[in-house]
Amino acid sequence: MSVDVEMGADVGVEPDRSGDNLDGATVPGARTQASVPSHGLLQSFQSLVTIIVVALFIITFTVQPFRIPSESMEPTLLVGDFLLVNKQIGAGSPLRIFGPNGIHRGDLIVFHFPVDPSMHLVKRVVGLPGDHIRLRDGHAYVDGNALSEPYAVFRPAVPDSYRDDFPRMERADPGVDARWWSEMRTLVAHGELTVPADSYFVLGDNRNDSEDSRYWGFVPRAAIVGKPFLIYFSLKGLGNAPGETAAAEPGAGAERHDASVGSVAGFARWDRALRIIH
Repeated sequence: MSVDVEMGADVGVEPDRSGDNLDGATVPGARTQASVPSHGLLQSFQSLVTIIVVALFIITFTVQPFRIPSESMEPTLLVGDFLLVNKQIGAGSPLRIFGPNGIHRGDLIVFHFPVDPSMHLVKRVVGLPGDHIRLRDGHAYVDGNALSEPYAVFRPAVPDSYRDDFPRMERADPGVDARWWSEMRTLVAHGELTVPADSYFVLGDNRNDSEDSRYWGFVPRAAIVGKPFLIYFSLKGLGNAPGETAAAEPGAGAERHDASVGSVAGFARWDRALRIIH
């Protein structure tokens, strides 16, 4: 989208050949020096409008910023990470016709939470339409084959047969959505869950601390917003990264000065800025 502002055309003026202009009057239509600044102001305004329109277009249809609020995707994404999301693969994007829009196993996606569409979540795609999914000891199997998941972590947690050996139909976890528990029973055969058409099965990388498709069901194709591709900034204080500790109370004198200097630069994880997401 662009805005075109039509500029006034220069009008050629035929010089008065009937005699010299002796009284110093300005020839009608002649360019004056005072008109130059107004042209420059108009051009600047045109450039500003163009920049604003392009920025709004990019934010609306191409990329959008999001912030990570939970630990379910650690260590890939940390609490306080700010992401840019490519919306061209989103179901509502008019730009899908201009490039690849496929969603592949292993992709990260941002989507509207099926239980509460006003919320946005980010998870990793494990199951595609038609896949047969099961988990054993937390590890994912698709069509009987174990997935290679270098991004997944399994932090110490109380054993949970429902979570770790999904789908288990003997009993429901207290955190399971009731609608999903009822639907899931119709989709399980031979210990495997079949992903229906236009739906995706997603898991958090922090496998023992993530509420995902195991607990509330599939992500419909229409709910997908886009793929995160860049961490453009990351704030500390919203949650500690693995191995990250809170700052100690500063002492007096030089120690206090050093702490204040460090706090200015220490509010962010600078090593994560402009990091490509995999």
